[in-house]
Amino acid sequence: MDQAPITGHPPLFHDDGVIKYHCDWQASPPILDPALADLMAWRDRLYGQGLIGVYPDGVGYGNLSHRHHDQGFFISGTQTGDLPTTTPDHYAWVNQWDIAANYLHCQGPIQASSESLTHAALYEQTNDIQAIVHGHHPQLWQTYQQVLPTTRPEVPYGTPAMAAEMGRLFRESDVATQRVLIMAGHEDGILSFGPTLEAAAQALLALLPVG
Repeated sequence: MDQAPITGHPPLFHDDGVIKYHCDWQASPPILDPALADLMAWRDRLYGQGLIGVYPDGVGYGNLSHRHHDQGFFISGTQTGDLPTTTPDHYAWVNQWDIAANYLHCQGPIQASSESLTHAALYEQTNDIQAIVHGHHPQLWQTYQQVLPTTRPEVPYGTPAMAAEMGRLFRESDVATQRVLIMAGHEDGILSFGPTLEAAAQALLALLPVG
């Protein structure tokens, strides 16, 4: 699935599993919430479509989240992309964050995804966003850069700068309507979102080539 970087862009590497924010993780038993059933079902379906998975070098990619009805959001754990199926052991609850301070607090049996800060930034944009999908697809990534709302190529994933890009795209593009964006500085990376997990996932699945 690897693709050469677009000419003129800085070299890109698969560092997806690297947590770049300060993570305050409170280890705790698996989360007991009905929302996890939908998360697991859609996550495993996206794995079947190749949008979540693992590169040949062993680095996993892809994650998804769902807004918690009280505070924060549930999200798949770091480095779970290689798993064909998931259980509640593979999800965390992110309940505090400070984007400017590059800080995030989560609890559960596993640390939250390395992309959690970006998810948090999207949830801050509007209450209409109830679910987020982050998938990888080299063809879509190449095809839709600057066609769909696109983050700046010099901005790496999992950083306050990438989180700030979410706000910029909401101000300067029609991403709220498109519900899909391309992460130019995160090789193969695409984000979609919606009012439900199904809507978020289908916004991405609809772009897949037929056949």
